[in-house]
Amino acid sequence: MFKKLISFILVAVMVLSFTACGTKSETKDSAKTTPAADTSKMPAVAKDKIKVAVIHIGEPSSGAGYTYAHDQGIVAMQKALGLNDNQIIRKNNVSDTDAVKIKSAMEECIEAGANIIFGTSWGYMDTMEELAKVYPKVIFAHCSGYKSNGTNFVNYFGRIYQARYLAGIAAGMKTKSNKIGFVAAMDVKNSEVTGGINAFAMGVESVNPNAKVYVKVTNTWFDPSLEKQAAEALLDAGCDVIGQHADTTAPQLAAQAKGVWGCGYNSDMTKDAPKAHLTAPIWNWGAYYTEAVKNVIEGTWTAKNYYGGLAEGLVDVSPLSANCADGTQAKIDAAKKSMLDGFKVFEGDLVDNKGNQVCKKGESLSDADITGKMNWYYKTVVVQ
Repeated sequence: MFKKLISFILVAVMVLSFTACGTKSETKDSAKTTPAADTSKMPAVAKDKIKVAVIHIGEPSSGAGYTYAHDQGIVAMQKALGLNDNQIIRKNNVSDTDAVKIKSAMEECIEAGANIIFGTSWGYMDTMEELAKVYPKVIFAHCSGYKSNGTNFVNYFGRIYQARYLAGIAAGMKTKSNKIGFVAAMDVKNSEVTGGINAFAMGVESVNPNAKVYVKVTNTWFDPSLEKQAAEALLDAGCDVIGQHADTTAPQLAAQAKGVWGCGYNSDMTKDAPKAHLTAPIWNWGAYYTEAVKNVIEGTWTAKNYYGGLAEGLVDVSPLSANCADGTQAKIDAAKKSMLDGFKVFEGDLVDNKGNQVCKKGESLSDADITGKMNWYYKTVVVQ
């Protein structure tokens, strides 16, 4: 969310950390990237009494993209835990730039008896922080972002950059022009988006060191028209594969209309652009939603931030389409195995596109660096 996030952006700060290295510059969000320290438990809620609310930036019935992926996670949670429809409260099409609307939607959920509220877009963060103080018995869980309070307000996100790297392999093997476009929701200041672009570019480089990734920023988490325009500008500049950190299928449809290729995001977009789509970094949000709600029911929920990845089944790439180059599956499988065996995407000798060394040989970026301080582009990234 893109969504995010989206500024998604972020960006998400979580509990685990590796050996830190990288840029010394601080941003307004990177200074607040400490995870929740308190692990206060909330009282158990009977399964037949619990009510789960989710605030969406878009419309789940779209069948693809960010909101759809989140709602599929809610559906999976409901099925896994055996909750009925009356126990799920959805608020759809809640703009993450309208604080009044956000607050109203969340207060309506609380009045309806919500025990836990999932806010799926970046711009919900400040309102959730505010309401968490007013309603201490309600759990507020915010997707992406960087804020939490250690009691009833947490954030959750994941290592989507792992899946971005894998998708980059598909893009790098498919391009003929060695110009790969990327429609970005936010600019370099947003670590969530920037980290994904960098990982994608590194995946491309791993199989095609001659290719570059050209970025066009929309400055919005959700705008199909702007997403399409950005993709078309990149296509007109000679890009023959389009990646995206954008909520909708618009960039993939633009690629298909041009007769070239693309890597979507959030959900498998092959059905939407069957002649163009290669694969997409995807989320299995049900892995988190099921765990979180189950813990509330059992009285074991604690105010810990969540940051899962391939190992937890939270992220992956969608099944490769027939559009992919020969050998792509084998390359992706090998890279995925390396990650599960300990390979960190952001490790070793890394240089940004201004020539600065952002990580040294034998070191790796910490989770806090990746989610809150990645305000630089990898050396093969070009901003349009």
